Amino acid sequence: MTSVPLTKYGAELLREELHQLKTKERRIVIDAIAEARSHGDLSENAEYDAAKERQAFVEGRIAELEGKLSTAQIIDPATLDAEGRVVFASTVDLEDLENGQKVSYQIVGVDEADLKLSKVSVTSPIARALIGKYAGDVVEVQAPSGPREYEILEVRYV
Repeated sequence: MTSVPLTKYGAELLREELHQLKTKERRIVIDAIAEARSHGDLSENAEYDAAKERQAFVEGRIAELEGKLSTAQIIDPATLDAEGRVVFASTVDLEDLENGQKVSYQIVGVDEADLKLSKVSVTSPIARALIGKYAGDVVEVQAPSGPREYEILEVRYV
């Protein structure tokens, strides 16, 4: 099986979601199914159909999360010995060489990626361009709008 890279924080978020699904959502769905069954004929019962669909979604998500967590390779950036190199879970400060705009991104697992929080997936074009580079290096990223160049200002492990 292929391991799934996750930050320590990302793994904790998945565990919390799994706990929520198992302890609360399952109970809500079971109660909804029981309520719908009490209304009689199930063949034309929209509430029953909706509750069964929700049950399928919840059980599917539980299986997905358990699978991801069982194959997870949890990486704590604080314990990395990367000596200034961009690696998974590191935070990278960049400067766009075209317009001088400065941005910071943390390279995270696919499930953790959230551009609004400046977290980019390890499989994204910018992360692939940055991995293995050092502060001071200039990287070219193949963005949807065309190639862009960034200078790596700093690499942090938080």
